[in-house]
Amino acid sequence: MPATTTSKRSTCVALTFSMLMMAPVFDLPATAQDMTQYLDLKSAEFTTAEMTRAQVEILIQQATPEKPLDLSAKRLNGIDLSGLNLTGANLQAARLNGTNLKNAVLDSAVLDQAWALKADLSGASLKNASLFSTQLMDATMVGVNFEGARVAADMSRANLKNANFTNANLSPDMTNQSMGLMRGVLKSANLESASFENADMSRVVLEYASLRGANLSNAKLNGSEIGGADLRGANISGADFADADVNSAKLFDLVGKDKALHFDQMKNVDRAFTD
Repeated sequence: MPATTTSKRSTCVALTFSMLMMAPVFDLPATAQDMTQYLDLKSAEFTTAEMTRAQVEILIQQATPEKPLDLSAKRLNGIDLSGLNLTGANLQAARLNGTNLKNAVLDSAVLDQAWALKADLSGASLKNASLFSTQLMDATMVGVNFEGARVAADMSRANLKNANFTNANLSPDMTNQSMGLMRGVLKSANLESASFENADMSRVVLEYASLRGANLSNAKLNGSEIGGADLRGANISGADFADADVNSAKLFDLVGKDKALHFDQMKNVDRAFTD
């Protein structure tokens, strides 16, 4: 891993620790992504904005390739940033709760440790973006393009219908787990007709998610947690299911099942709903 990437991950862990130390409860969480219970999400930090759209637009105009847009740790909760070109922007640890980012361009942007609860990113582009320990619970992300992105984010209950995760990496970063296992978490998310073609979803949490009609071809699902998920009509051709837990999952009408890898090595397959 490049030194700059390692440094970025270490900074994220430090930010997480600092935020938890300011919270009213001081015990560290068992998993780094389950942090909402340790923070006051009704505080000004998570509900107010320190900048307007006009001010952000001015900063965009002033940004250069040598000095890209830096909105790190800024409070941008609830404002309208729809359609803006935020390519390459640094939004590390930014507060974007309830923010309107519809059709925004965030390609190669850094959103590590950002909070975007209930944000609307429908139609946004996040190609090759970095979302490490990003909090996107209950967000609306219909049709978002995460192609090639690093997505170790919590997207529980998010609406990701028709989202594109082609070649994305949602697996844990096993070199930086001092605060717990950071990985893609998509509990109860709407992933209908989403594409995960060639995506790394190793050890990703997909419990009770709807993956109806999703494209999982050639995806790595090794050790993933798929309990209770609905995969009816999903394309699993070439997907690797070694050690994937499918307890109570709906595995009906799967496309390319005969070409799936290690389908016989799944856990709790006897408790899944199959054809």
